[in-house]
Amino acid sequence: MNLSDLARNSHMLRGSLSKRGYMRWWHSFLGVRPETGESRVFFVEFFVVNPDLGRSRPILGQHPYFKKRGMRPSYVMVKAGVFPDADGEGGRQLHAFYPISALQATGSPLVMQIEDAQKGRLLYSEDRIVGAVEVSRKEARHRSRMTDAGVMEWDMKVQKLVSCHTGSLCGRLAEMFRRLDSFWHGEGIRSLFQGSVTLDGVLYEVTPETSYGYADKHWGRRFNRPWFQFACGKLVSGRSDKELRHCVVALNCLRPRFLFFPLRPRLMLQMTYMGEDFQFARCKWETKETGKRFVWHVLAQNKNVVVKLSGSCAKREMLHLQYEDPDGDKEDAPLWGGGGGIGTLQLFRKTSGGRECMDTLKLSDALCIYRGV
Repeated sequence: MNLSDLARNSHMLRGSLSKRGYMRWWHSFLGVRPETGESRVFFVEFFVVNPDLGRSRPILGQHPYFKKRGMRPSYVMVKAGVFPDADGEGGRQLHAFYPISALQATGSPLVMQIEDAQKGRLLYSEDRIVGAVEVSRKEARHRSRMTDAGVMEWDMKVQKLVSCHTGSLCGRLAEMFRRLDSFWHGEGIRSLFQGSVTLDGVLYEVTPETSYGYADKHWGRRFNRPWFQFACGKLVSGRSDKELRHCVVALNCLRPRFLFFPLRPRLMLQMTYMGEDFQFARCKWETKETGKRFVWHVLAQNKNVVVKLSGSCAKREMLHLQYEDPDGDKEDAPLWGGGGGIGTLQLFRKTSGGRECMDTLKLSDALCIYRGV
């Protein structure tokens, strides 16, 4: 449901998850280069793994020294970057690692910050993100850092307008009994970003009306498999041929468990259309992979409405996003991420005589993150 929950967004790992678990707060938004009008989709993330294992320096699970000694990773990673453009050029992800002790965090509403003597302050709050990441070519050659080389700075105001609250499925009891591998809360599935990003000395401006921003949180024992997210805040109505400023659709795949056994993946979808909110807890979907694209077909319905969504993203516009899990392992299958997703969405109202088409929407600049089973 469309319900803000700052307490859930600020929730930190407890119990065994604090020694074998992760949290990640993700933001993505579109920026425009003033001189040329070129647009790019950027992302900024705070990632924390195994906080109770923290030492005075970051423990990188892929580093031979720590791996040889069987040490699980423990650090704060600030991840920043940009997805490839329509020609498949310019994509990168930059990682800065800090010890757990460097992170200062408050309760609800959440504020996290790291003081870096060289780069200044890195800040996450519910209404602002500020920071910089700089990775040299020498640092990027170390596989344990899972990073490209480059420099990115950002200073952004954030206004989170629409939330996706997963209810008891991702609540405290569900976490206590490990009903999911990974939990999700979409505090800002439609967000307005305002500020600027500088990537390798090139300035991009971010304005609320054209940022098409997205912000969410994942946490848990391990990453979802499959991992499937699709979110779009740029929707054009087929009825009016106009962009709908207050509409958004977002979906996320969750993997329920019974005791130690994983069950069938479950897709959750939320949509806001012309002031109405619709949530779907059970959806049918299929994925098709071609040589050049990923294609998704989703059918969602509740007692009032039906949604048919067909979306896709070109592989050349996607990055292989790099992470290691709380055990220090990396998946063999790549995690694809891109900001150039397109598609169509048909929205039907159920009537006594069948279905009435409310609108057909054209989707563009959608966030797509995917890894198969």
